[in-house]
Amino acid sequence: CGDRGGPAPSLTPPFSNPQHGSLNKYHHSHPLRERARKLSQGILVIRFEMPFNIWCDGCKNHIGMGVRYNAEKKKVGTYYTTPVYRFRMKCHLCVNYIELQTDPASCDYVIVSGARRKEERWDPEDSAQVLPSTPEERERLAVDPMFRLEHGVTDREVLERATPTLTRLQEAQDAWKDDFGLNSRLRRHFREEKKTLREEEEEAAALRARAGLSIPLLREEEEDRRLAALLTLRAPDSYEEKQRLKRSEISQRSWFAPGTPRVAGGALQKLGFGVGRALKGPPGPSPTLAGLGIVRRRAAD
Repeated sequence: CGDRGGPAPSLTPPFSNPQHGSLNKYHHSHPLRERARKLSQGILVIRFEMPFNIWCDGCKNHIGMGVRYNAEKKKVGTYYTTPVYRFRMKCHLCVNYIELQTDPASCDYVIVSGARRKEERWDPEDSAQVLPSTPEERERLAVDPMFRLEHGVTDREVLERATPTLTRLQEAQDAWKDDFGLNSRLRRHFREEKKTLREEEEEAAALRARAGLSIPLLREEEEDRRLAALLTLRAPDSYEEKQRLKRSEISQRSWFAPGTPRVAGGALQKLGFGVGRALKGPPGPSPTLAGLGIVRRRAAD
C-alpha cells in the first residue's frame, strides 16, 4: 500500500491489554466451550464409548460395544484412593437415558439404570488377568504374618511360572524393533525363493520337451526321492536263476535221510521181511537167499 500520510494502523488486538487476562476471560467463556456448561455442578461432557453390549430398557434395542455417545461425566465417590465416575447418556434410538458407573474393585463397569447388560462374561482368572486384592485379604495380610508369608511364596511361584512367558514376549518385541532389517531379510528370502522356482520351471519345461509331454510336472517331494531309491534296490538273482539253483541242489542231495545206514537190510526191513529180527539173534552165518525164501529161477535151456 502506498503512504497516504496518515498514522500506521495498530496491529495490536483490542483484547491484548494485560488487564483483560486470557482470551477466554475476555469473551467470558470456558476453554472447553459447550462441554463445560454444567461444570459448576461437577459435570463434564465427554465422548464415551460403550464398554460392552447392552439392551436399552426404553426401546428394547441392542446397543453394541464401541458405540459412542456424548456422556455427562460426574464423580460420585471413591474406592480407597481411586475415584468412581458415573456416565449419563441418551440412547440414540429413543429418549431413554442410560447411566453407567465405574467399578474399580472388579476393574469393570456396572449399569446403574436405563439398560441391562448382555451376559457375555468370563472368569478373569481364565484369561490370566491380574486381580486386585479384596479388603479382607488386605486386612489379613496386615495382621497375619503366616498368611503374609504364604501369600508371598505363592506370588513368587506365580512369578517364576510367568517369567519364561514374559521373556519370550520381550524377545519377540525386541525382534520386531528392527523393521528395516526384517524387511530386508524377508525380501532377500523372496528373491531366493523366486529364483529357485524359476530354475525348477525351466528344468520341468526342458524335461517335457525331451519326453514330449504335454502335462504339467509336479514339484519333486522327499517322498518321491525315497520311492525312487527303493526301486533301485532289487535281489541279486532273478527268479529263473533261483529255480535253476534249487533244482541243482535237489538233484545233488542224497536220497537217504542223514544218519541212516546204507545197507540192503534197511530196505528189506522196510519191506517187512523180518531181517531186523534175524540180525538181532545169535551170531552165525549170514542168511542166504534160500533162507529168506527167495529161490533163483534157473534160466530155461
